[in-house]
Amino acid sequence: MTASLQTFAYTPSLPSLQEDRLPALLNGEILLTTRSHTDWGAAVTARMHLPIQRGRVWEKITEYSQWVRYFPALTHSQVLHEGDSGAARITKRLYQVASKTFFLFTAQVDIRLKVVETIHQRIQFYLESGSFKDFYADLHLQECRGGTLLTYSVQATPTIPVPSLFIQQAIQLDLPSNLRNMRQLLCQ
Repeated sequence: MTASLQTFAYTPSLPSLQEDRLPALLNGEILLTTRSHTDWGAAVTARMHLPIQRGRVWEKITEYSQWVRYFPALTHSQVLHEGDSGAARITKRLYQVASKTFFLFTAQVDIRLKVVETIHQRIQFYLESGSFKDFYADLHLQECRGGTLLTYSVQATPTIPVPSLFIQQAIQLDLPSNLRNMRQLLCQ
């Protein structure tokens, strides 16, 4: 098995949601858990409740060109190729560019991803090339109290050496506001 196929087969399970955290989610809170991934990387799981049906969420989040509206650091998001599709799965190639300022340093990154969509349930993002040593993301949707629970997990190690602690702090500051922005745009 080649390295790229081994990477493609990587699908970690989502951390479980504690039942006592559900009221906070239903009240609009973004739940965030960060952890070290490598010495220079980080991993995060974020959850939010959307007061709209899963099918409508799916329609909007699979419009990847619109991700620049959800995540202000993203400056470009484009589907390069739509590949194989089965009854419940679609494979795409995605190219994204982002710019992020850390203190006095601005980093621009680009990434090419293999995207596997499991219709109305899950989107998995696998690194093909770009400004990361490793990258994997998993966006999971499930019905929840008349709406949709969106769980977004990502782990990445950039090629530029930024200590894991700085990356975790940037995530804790940026991701909740990005997801609130995403929720507002999805619910329009």
